[in-house]
Amino acid sequence: MKLLHRVRSSRLLLPGAVVFGVALGGVLAFGVGGAQGLNQSERSYGDSAITYYYPPKSYIPAGQALFDTFCSSCHGTNAEGTSRAPNLLGLGPATIDFWVTTGRMPAENPNAIQAPRKPAKLSDQEALEVAAYVNSLDPSRPGIPRVNLKDANVAIGADLFSLNCAACHTITGAGDELAFGTYAPSLRAATPTQVAEAIRTGPGNMPVFSGNLTDAQVADIDAYVTRYIQHPTNPGGFALGGVGPVAEGFVALLFGVGLLALIGYWIGERA
Repeated sequence: MKLLHRVRSSRLLLPGAVVFGVALGGVLAFGVGGAQGLNQSERSYGDSAITYYYPPKSYIPAGQALFDTFCSSCHGTNAEGTSRAPNLLGLGPATIDFWVTTGRMPAENPNAIQAPRKPAKLSDQEALEVAAYVNSLDPSRPGIPRVNLKDANVAIGADLFSLNCAACHTITGAGDELAFGTYAPSLRAATPTQVAEAIRTGPGNMPVFSGNLTDAQVADIDAYVTRYIQHPTNPGGFALGGVGPVAEGFVALLFGVGLLALIGYWIGERA
């Protein structure tokens, strides 16, 4: 198991009298171009927006067996790291839980530049057990977050997402290429727990947002991602795959300007 730290709704109104506005909008757009429930925990900390839990000590023996089977060949028998994979000591249970529950670990190709998200090989319970064992070797933060989305402010979350996340994940959360073969992944399959874990642990090329985002702000971003990015309403028309204003601008140019050209040609023929 190789643990590498890694860790848009388009609206289009095409028909009828709005085509001229869509064409103009297209030109402008083109130019600008799981909160796992733990029955018990050793301790917890945080505020009312997020509570961070540690898996109980009773999970450690099962976690060690799982680690020996799936992880030790790359990360070493004591999670100290090898030439094939990094040291896991002192990373905290949230880091381990994120990589295992997103299916990035165990890795199918340990030599890949970036481990992709895929169906998880281990269950949520097993991920907690592995996290408990690794954390027992060198106890550290952050714990696994349980996010309170009930009181989250989605409007604030949208602003914070635009400021801190959209540059890499795009404004619709569809993900985008970065550099040297890396990419910011799509957020459309992330659970509330995984969103918070990624923000707090900074997997891969992602920065760690610790002191610059409060737990309440993380919960706001989490609510925006899991409610609006993952479940867009698209009140303006077609979603176009949710890939954002560039695609919207392209389609607007293709149909809007194309229709204008046909209308111009028809007028010319009548004249």
